[in-house]
Amino acid sequence: MYRRRVQNWMKHIDFLIQEILCFQLAFCTACILRHGWMNPYSSVLYRNTAVVAAMIQIFIIVGLNVFHDILWRGYYKEFLNSVKTVALVMLLIVFYLFLIQQGGTFSRFVLIATAGYYWILCYLFRNLRKYYLRLKSTENQGEKSLIVITTCRRAEKTVRQLREKNVREFSITGIILFDCDMPFKNEMEGIPVVAGRGNAVEYICRDWVDEVFLDMSEMDDDCRELIQTMAEMNMVIHLRIGDNEDFPIQGKTIQQIGDCMVITMSSHIRNVGEAFVKRSMDVAGGLVGCLLTGILFLFLAPAIYIQSPGPIFFSQMRVGRNGKLFRIYKFRSMYMDAEERKKELADQNEVKDGRMFKMDNDPRIIGSEKGPGRGIGNFIRRTSLDEFPQFLNVLKGEMSLVGTRPPTLDEWELYNPHHRGRLSIKPGLTGMWQVSGRSDVSDFEEVVALDRQYIAEWSLGLDVKILLKTVAAVIRGQGAK
Repeated sequence: MYRRRVQNWMKHIDFLIQEILCFQLAFCTACILRHGWMNPYSSVLYRNTAVVAAMIQIFIIVGLNVFHDILWRGYYKEFLNSVKTVALVMLLIVFYLFLIQQGGTFSRFVLIATAGYYWILCYLFRNLRKYYLRLKSTENQGEKSLIVITTCRRAEKTVRQLREKNVREFSITGIILFDCDMPFKNEMEGIPVVAGRGNAVEYICRDWVDEVFLDMSEMDDDCRELIQTMAEMNMVIHLRIGDNEDFPIQGKTIQQIGDCMVITMSSHIRNVGEAFVKRSMDVAGGLVGCLLTGILFLFLAPAIYIQSPGPIFFSQMRVGRNGKLFRIYKFRSMYMDAEERKKELADQNEVKDGRMFKMDNDPRIIGSEKGPGRGIGNFIRRTSLDEFPQFLNVLKGEMSLVGTRPPTLDEWELYNPHHRGRLSIKPGLTGMWQVSGRSDVSDFEEVVALDRQYIAEWSLGLDVKILLKTVAAVIRGQGAK
């Protein structure tokens, strides 16, 4: 799932907040110079004016797109832009004071001094922040890793163009030269050359990346086959405009990356608002879940320790979004030697291809010797109480409330490219295949199909629907063995 890059004023919301703070600091300084050491917000007139000023700033900055291309403006253009912004803000403040008939009461010195200090702070802090962001961008460090697939002739120019206007968006981690089987260079523009035509598919399948930038003058069958493989893995593909063909990927959007216009293809594209709401739901759910986990610990810890002395919590490395490893947490429902005994029970695995492990009456579960479903381990698994510590993973951002099941390392090693498409989003506490009756689903291909359906049809409403179904299933004790 791809979160659309922010292209409007929200991309520079940090500058907007900085601008508002600069005005308030200038306003307080002017009031202190005029009236002595006082709290300007203690006066109703001054307090209301400060609030209205912030609203005016937002209106002007958003309405006139003041921060368009701000990171790449020179000092002179920034000078003119800041003068224009300050003049419009102060003009509207004067108009506001005229409308409320308080122009004669409000100090003219405060107005003039505020305008002067506001411009100085505005111009100074804009340039300081731009300097800082540009400095960070030269380190090629961003939130996402990007692989460039191109030709020997185009590689260096393409990398330079991608770096041109990249500020904390992505890190170029490798170049695949698709016009030669064995690349003749180890690096280009300081970026390692990681593969050629002959081993491109192998590299993409073995080494996970977040996104791929494709810049090819012509596409042959091998290139289309590579795109097909990446599509099966639900990878995000940026195809430079001019190279577009009809590829089997559901979502497409046109945007700018660095200094290049591209068509971005992904199985599902969501906007910033949707991403913010989903993460807010995760944080709220994570906080509540961690609180409930603490309460459950008081009751489950003694019961687990009495029947199986050892750690109360179980942790294990899992594979998360785009192949990133993280440590998952659960209340321990199995004996201490469960991982070792898993290999002994491999022939009893109900999922025959080994890409998942599921077994009725698993003897590794604490208390299983008392009979099917009678031990503490069976109880906390049947009621899904063992999953509660994963709310910490949700709070840390490694998981989401709703997503796909995170595989273990040995399961992941058996994945084919189309299986890896499940990992194009954050793993979740619950998901579409869980509410479809996870105890009844033993065909891994059916699990993959349900997960890919969730990714393609994702919406906030679908997440809420799955969460409600999960709660109902847990209350009824269904689908968790």
